[in-house]
Amino acid sequence: MKLETPQNRTFREYLILGVKGFCMGAADVVPGVSGGTMAFILGIYRELIASIKSINMDFGRLLLSGKIKDALGVVSWQFLAAVATGVFAAIFTIAKFLSYMLSAYPVWVWSFFFGLVLASAVTICLEIKRWTLKVIIAILFGTALAFYIVGQVPVSTPETPWFLFFSGALAICAMILPGISGAFILVLLGKYQFVLDAVNNLDFFTLAVVTSGAVVGLMSFARLLSWLFKKYQKMTIALLVGLMLGSLRKIWPWKTDMAIYDEKLSEWVVVAQVNMWPGRLDFEVLIGFVLMILGMVMVISMKYIANAKSFD
Repeated sequence: MKLETPQNRTFREYLILGVKGFCMGAADVVPGVSGGTMAFILGIYRELIASIKSINMDFGRLLLSGKIKDALGVVSWQFLAAVATGVFAAIFTIAKFLSYMLSAYPVWVWSFFFGLVLASAVTICLEIKRWTLKVIIAILFGTALAFYIVGQVPVSTPETPWFLFFSGALAICAMILPGISGAFILVLLGKYQFVLDAVNNLDFFTLAVVTSGAVVGLMSFARLLSWLFKKYQKMTIALLVGLMLGSLRKIWPWKTDMAIYDEKLSEWVVVAQVNMWPGRLDFEVLIGFVLMILGMVMVISMKYIANAKSFD
């Protein structure tokens, strides 16, 4: 079976893949930014999907029969190992830092990621040379879908193994979709803080259950995405662009809380967040816009350096 990804990279190239994986992992920790978006920005999205898809029944059969070398020959394990190393390195090294930054400087964090995602969506749109009605509908549908999802209110859910497994499976599907954050899906399911605490406290049982669900979800969803890219490339790219645009609702830095008073809890409970324009140009707002522009410049620079191919 011929692999769809290059296998003769140099050590430096694999190191760069690890750095890109680190960026993906850092994005995945933030509820609202997708690791898939970072993969798209960094130019490894399609290879990532193809590499995940390469883990199939042949691989499992060879592995179970003890033919490890043959098993590794049918999967893009070098690419996956490099990216996964970077992803897990980010999760286990900067989870606490990002958690602190989101708590202490939320406007600055969201501003930077807003710039990244906005510039990514725009640059990909500019590469679509033939704008048809179907492409426009796909972008609008993706935008509406992501806009709706990120506007939902988190719910209270159980902490049983079956639900943790389900949460991992659903979150990983969102995680590899540009625009829909896996971390935010965990927030909606009421499991983001629970899983983040498990990472920080090295709760290996919880992490194993969530990871098992993620593996099952990843193997299944990657095949669907790969099929969509082969059969409907332009439509799939347009849909992904829409998802990125719709996700900007969640990433917009300046918000105001809508709360109701819960008599049972005797406290105010936030039920929604409404985007707003910053009231006045103070230091926080100024730095926010600077970081937003910095995020845009980074994406444009990466696209220029990579000399991205047009999707026509």
